[in-house]
Amino acid sequence: MTASPSTVSSVDRSELRFILAAGTKIGLTIGLAVVLFLLVSRVVPGGFFRGLLHTGVVLAAAVAAAFLPAQWAVSRTTQGIASAAAIGLGGTVVFMAFDIILLRPFNAYPWTWDAVGGGSTWWYLPIWWMLGTLVAWLGGLLTAARVRRGGDPEIRGLALPALLGGLGFAVGLGLGGVMLAPVAAGLGFTVTLIVFALVAMLRRG
Repeated sequence: MTASPSTVSSVDRSELRFILAAGTKIGLTIGLAVVLFLLVSRVVPGGFFRGLLHTGVVLAAAVAAAFLPAQWAVSRTTQGIASAAAIGLGGTVVFMAFDIILLRPFNAYPWTWDAVGGGSTWWYLPIWWMLGTLVAWLGGLLTAARVRRGGDPEIRGLALPALLGGLGFAVGLGLGGVMLAPVAAGLGFTVTLIVFALVAMLRRG
């Protein structure tokens, strides 16, 4: 039996209180991932193993940022996809506060990005907001597309292609010396998400 449009749309969650609470959770999750990344940097000696751990933390955080908002919003229609994107945006704002209040005062890491911007954070913060919103929107779109095709919307299956893409970039660009493996992993994860989202939209059309 197929669900009626009203039944399908009713599973999408878009209440403001819910969006704010979910955005707070995803922002704190990413904040904890950054703390873990920093602990690895301080505790584990430099080399292949530390790079491997860093890559794992980056990919785990990427999966959370991309797919947890869609799971929480139960993204099934356009409204649910938009809710996932809103949660992602809220998460970037919460993480920004976490970053400024807890990480900066302790000089947690060198502020290379500030140096690029002449000592200002405001040139890259909008990029961070857009990136967090983008990946959550892509996760919502892929989740809704999977359900529409009758597939399983569990994170494990949805995230696997993007994880493989991230690992491929990490190995190819990281070992090739083009960029650091964790950075390459994040890039590959995002690029793979975009490609699969484009395919999903083309199939729908």
